[in-house]
Amino acid sequence: MNHNAPLSAPPRRARRIVLLSLAILGIASAAFVVRRPLMMSAPMCMAGRWHGCFDAFNGVVLMTLVALPLAALVVWALARRRRAAGVPSAWRMSLAEVGMVHGTVPFIWMTMMPGPGAGTVPARVSLVPLRDLVTMGAGQIVGNLLIFAALGFFAPMRFAALASVPRILALGAGCSVLVETAQYVLRLDRVSSVDDVLVNATGAALAAMASRRWWRTTAEAPSDQPGPAPAPAG
Repeated sequence: MNHNAPLSAPPRRARRIVLLSLAILGIASAAFVVRRPLMMSAPMCMAGRWHGCFDAFNGVVLMTLVALPLAALVVWALARRRRAAGVPSAWRMSLAEVGMVHGTVPFIWMTMMPGPGAGTVPARVSLVPLRDLVTMGAGQIVGNLLIFAALGFFAPMRFAALASVPRILALGAGCSVLVETAQYVLRLDRVSSVDDVLVNATGAALAAMASRRWWRTTAEAPSDQPGPAPAPAG
């Protein structure tokens, strides 16, 4: 008899509660730190005005935070539907899907914001590695690391085929190339730089390493299933 089996559920539930509490505390702390710039955009965002809200960094961050309860509701609805259908790992799959979208789309939106000379200045491209990196400020580097961090964190949890750091690195690089190409083609008054691709991909890979504890079990789950029973002889 396994005497440890009945004791495994409560510690696991307590650990989930602690992790959720820490995540909520982290989000609340981040919102408190940036509350002043966010509140500057609040009146325009609440009024639904484009200028000053959806075309500004502070406005996009504010709307992303405001949409967190809606994202949590979507996770709950998806997980409940999947659990009713008997889908395994319903909560993990639902959280990963919503997390990828909610954590990536706002950053891409900010990256695609046009500059003051959009449509008039020639498109610019920088293909020399590390040349632009030495001129980036700390805030810009952190921002580039975060663009595909949510994708790198949640994608291996959702798709077992992506449960590999090199694959997430390639995925982040490919998505970044698409964004940089769009900036160049649309002439958004931004520099399409190879260093942006390198930093974006690095951020996705680092995030994937941070979530390895969860996506490794997802990748190994199929191999843990018992194989079909052998057919009776004769």
